[in-house]
Parts: sequence; C-alpha cells; structure tokens
Amino acid sequence: MSFDLKARDWDKDPQKVSRAKVFADEIVGFLNGTKIDKALEFGSGTGLVSFNLYNRFGKIILADSSSGMTEVLREKIGNTGAENMEAFQIDLLKESLPQSGFDIIYTLLVLHHVHEVEKTLGIFYKLLKKGGYLCIGDLVPEDGTFHHKDPYFDGHRGFDTEEFKVWMKNAGFSVEKYKIFSIIEKEYNSAIKKYPMFLLIGKKN
Repeated sequence: MSFDLKARDWDKDPQKVSRAKVFADEIVGFLNGTKIDKALEFGSGTGLVSFNLYNRFGKIILADSSSGMTEVLREKIGNTGAENMEAFQIDLLKESLPQSGFDIIYTLLVLHHVHEVEKTLGIFYKLLKKGGYLCIGDLVPEDGTFHHKDPYFDGHRGFDTEEFKVWMKNAGFSVEKYKIFSIIEKEYNSAIKKYPMFLLIGKKN
C-alpha cells in the first residue's frame, strides 16, 4: 500500500474519521482526567486520532514514515493553528526520534504493518516516562481478507491477544486494559465482513 499516494484522500473516508474518534474517546476515558504533558502518536498518518486529543494534551509529537501523510498532516496543523502539535517524518525502527519522556504513546491500526513488533514495543518503552502509558488499537486475528485490495501487503493478519500480552510484558509493560472496542466492516465477495479491533493499554513500570 502506498500511503504517500493515498494521503490526499485519506480523510475523505468517514469510517477512518469515525474509528479515530472512537479510539481517541477510549484513551480519554481510560485516562480519566490524568494530565498529559507530552504525547506521541506512532504512525500518525494525517493525524486523525490526535486532532481529537490536542485540546486535552500539552505537546503532541506525531511520527510517520510516509512523506505524503506527513505533508498533509503539516498542512492540517497549519490550517488549524494547533501549535502544540509537531509532525516528524521518521522511521523509528531505523532512526532516533529527537524527543523522549512521553507520558503516553498511542497508535491505531499501524502495528500490523510493522514486521518487528517486539522491537517496536522496546522502542516505545524507552521513549516513555516511568508510569507512562502505551495505547494500541489493532486487529484481532483475521483471515487475510482485510487487505485483499492490496496484493503487496506483507504484514500481520491481526494479532493473537495472549501472544501480544506476552510481548508487552517482555518489553517491560504491565497490561492495564484489554477490550474489543470497535468493528470495521468491509465488503468482500459481495458480502459485508466484520473485523474486530482490540484496545490494549500497557503501563511502563
């Protein structure tokens, strides 16, 4: 999937806009008023999740490896005057982010595109403050049809919950919350298929 090519039309999909808000609302509900001075969205795309949160958080760093997505995101930040948001085009598995000490890191439907998930969780752990939270929204195991329109997709077909919890614990996180928080519906072979998404929140101890 070329995210660079899809960036200009990304926000035109009402399902993407809606699921970003649902995910953001879950984060707000979990935090229950906890003050967040510094946040990181990993795989931020056009910032759909963070634009639901920027009035609640202090500083938000948005990181994405796609130049097209980052370009659109920077335009949106400029147009909205969201001075507490800063976008970085960066591959965190290859480059170091010039920021750290985050109170929270969140990522929606990104990790199933990442080959080295356990390594990525370790990077998140280092970037977080002690007591900081990692909020992950992604797919439960699916039959491979979620990306059926993308013949070049070579990521994960969702994640086994128990295995993912082990990865989190191995990286140093305690698991604070797990739930199925939303369902994506897509047409496949003239029928509607449902793909549940999990919310998993860990805490750096």
